Amino acid sequence: MSHVLTSSVLSDEGVMTLLTAAISAATTIGQPQCIVIVDQSGVTLGSFRMRGSRFQSLKSAGAKAQTAASIGAPSHSLPDHARVPLAIATDGGMTGLRGGLPIRVGGALLGGIGVGSGSGEQDEQVARAALKAIGADLD
Repeated sequence: MSHVLTSSVLSDEGVMTLLTAAISAATTIGQPQCIVIVDQSGVTLGSFRMRGSRFQSLKSAGAKAQTAASIGAPSHSLPDHARVPLAIATDGGMTGLRGGLPIRVGGALLGGIGVGSGSGEQDEQVARAALKAIGADLD
């Protein structure tokens, strides 16, 4: 069976758990957020814009999630010299902003989560809380 690969994917319940945990964490810190979950190919599996969050942050949260899934690392780890060219080349689909984290379980890359509307530190704090809720690898 060298022509078939087996992979791990997020379940629908996993996506909902990520969103629910992120909303809860954002509520706890008092910062409404936009949250986007993508699979390992960057396709959106779920998103939520909390009341009071900045509507443009939904787009940046999506870019953060896609970046983290694409590079398998936090969105802010993009090298400074590559940030603008990648943002242009991907029509805003990649960003070096803080708040995007890869979703890994048992070392397998399942996708990315992007959070936006707070400070970069708040965005990442909310993303980490969501990852913890599904038992994802943290660093």
